[in-house]
Amino acid sequence: MAESARRVRGGGGAARRAARTAVSFETARYIERNIPNFEVLTEEALEIIEQNADAVLEEIGVNFPDNPEALALWREAGADVQGERVRIPRGLARKLCSTAPSTITQVARNRDRDVVIGGRNLVLAPVYGPPFVRDAAGGRRYATMADFEKFVKLGYMSKWLHHSGGTVCEPTDIPVNKRHLDMLHAHMTLSDKPFMGSVTEPSRAQDSVDMCGILFGKDFVQENTVMTSLININSPMTFDDVMMGALKVYAENNQACIISPFIVGGAMAPVSVAGTLTQVLAETLAGIAYSQLVRPGAPVIMGAFVTSIDMNSGAPTFGTPEAAHITYGAGQLARRLNLPYRSAGSFTGSKLPDAQAAYETSNSLNMGLLSGVNFMLHACGWLEGGLVSSFEKFVMDADQLGTLHHLARGVEIDVNAQAMDAIREVGPGGHYLGCAHTQSNFRDAFWKSDLLDYKPFETWSDEGARDTQSLATARVEKMLADYQQPALDPAIREALDAFVATRKAAEPDSFS
Repeated sequence: MAESARRVRGGGGAARRAARTAVSFETARYIERNIPNFEVLTEEALEIIEQNADAVLEEIGVNFPDNPEALALWREAGADVQGERVRIPRGLARKLCSTAPSTITQVARNRDRDVVIGGRNLVLAPVYGPPFVRDAAGGRRYATMADFEKFVKLGYMSKWLHHSGGTVCEPTDIPVNKRHLDMLHAHMTLSDKPFMGSVTEPSRAQDSVDMCGILFGKDFVQENTVMTSLININSPMTFDDVMMGALKVYAENNQACIISPFIVGGAMAPVSVAGTLTQVLAETLAGIAYSQLVRPGAPVIMGAFVTSIDMNSGAPTFGTPEAAHITYGAGQLARRLNLPYRSAGSFTGSKLPDAQAAYETSNSLNMGLLSGVNFMLHACGWLEGGLVSSFEKFVMDADQLGTLHHLARGVEIDVNAQAMDAIREVGPGGHYLGCAHTQSNFRDAFWKSDLLDYKPFETWSDEGARDTQSLATARVEKMLADYQQPALDPAIREALDAFVATRKAAEPDSFS
C-alpha cells in the first residue's frame, strides 16, 4: 500500500516534478509464510513435555497471590485451591484453553493496516519496555516523552513494521501513574497502525479501553479487538495480581493479551531445553485457562520470552542455540494447542549497535521466522538486554525485517520463475544483464536494503567512509524530517485530549 503525505494537483511537468519530491512511504502487509516451520521436537518428545506440564499443574501447582477473585474462579472450575496455590487437575487447563480463538484480527484506525495474528502469519512490532534510550549524538540516557514520540513516528514510517507496539521506551519525565495516558495518546494520534495497551495497573488497562472507546467507538471496541497487550508471568509459576488484574480488564472487554512467561534459563527455569519447555507450557496453559475463566473466547496469544544466562556473570545471553531450540519447541507446542504464538525479536546483550548486536539479532530474528511465530514483539530497536531502545538500531533492524518478508515468500516455480526463455536466449558464454527476462524482472527480483552501503570503495570513501551506525543516524534524521502526521477527526482528537487532561487532573503525580 503506497501512501502520499501530500496530494499534488495540476498537470504537466510541474505536477510530475512535485509528485517525485513528495514524501511517500510504503507499509508492507503482515507476513504470510509460504515456507515450512522448523521443528526440533519429535512426537514422542512433545508428548513427554505435555505430560510433564500436566503433572506440574496437578502436583506442584501455580500461585495466584493477593487475588481472591481469581482463586474463587479456579475453585469453581474444579481446581484444588489451598491458600494462594492452585493445583489444576490433569486436562482441565487444556480444556479451558480450547475456547480461545486460533486467530485474532487486530483492527487499526487505518483499516488497510489491520493485522491477522495466528495461522501462518507473522506480525512485527517494535521494542517494548526499556527505561533508557541511546543515539550516536546523546549516548545512553533516561528516556523522555519526546524520545517516545520519535520512536512512534519512526515505527509509523518503517516499511516492514506492521505494528506501532506499546511502551517503545519508558518516558521517565512523566509521572508513573500518568505516563500511560501520554503513551497511548501518542500511538493513537502520531500513527495509524495497531498498538498495545497499558498493563502496569488494572485502572490503566481500563483507561486504555476507554481511550479506544473514544478512538473507535465504545460498541465497536466490545465487538472487535483493537489492542494487544503484554501480560508477563512471574516465572517460576507465579501470576501476580497486577498483571492478572490487567488481564481481567482486557478479557472482559474482548481485547487480546499475550500471556508470556519471562524466563532466563538457569535462573527462572531449569538449564535444560526440555525442562524449560515443560515450565513454559505449564505456565502458559494456566494463564490462558484463567483468561477463559474470566471470559470464554477471550482473544489470547501464547507467549514464550526465553533466554539463557551467562553462568559466570549472571547476565542474560541472546541469540544462543539453546534459546533457538526452546523457541522452535514452544512453536510446536503452541500449534498443537491451536493458539497464536509470540516469541523472538531483535535480541542482543550488546551495549552498542555493533557486530555483536548484528550477529545476535540476526540469529534471533531468523529463529522467529522459522519457528512459526505469529506476533514478534521487540522486532526492532532492542539493545543491552532490553534496557535500551536505540534509535540507530531501530532503523537498522527495521530495514532488515525486509529479509523476513522475502524469505517467507518461499521459492516461486511458475513459468516466469523457471526462466527457461532467458536460459535459451543467453546460451553458453553469454550474460543475463541485457536479456528480456532480466529487463522484465530486475526491479522486483532481489530484496535491497534501504540502509546498507553497496557502493564501490572509491564512492564510499568520497562520501565520508560512513559505517552502518552513521548511515542509520542519517536515516533517523531523514525519517523524522519527512514524517507527517496521519489525519484524525478533530472531534476525536479533542475528546482524547480532554480524557487525558481529566484523568491526569484526577490524582496527584507519583514517580514510584
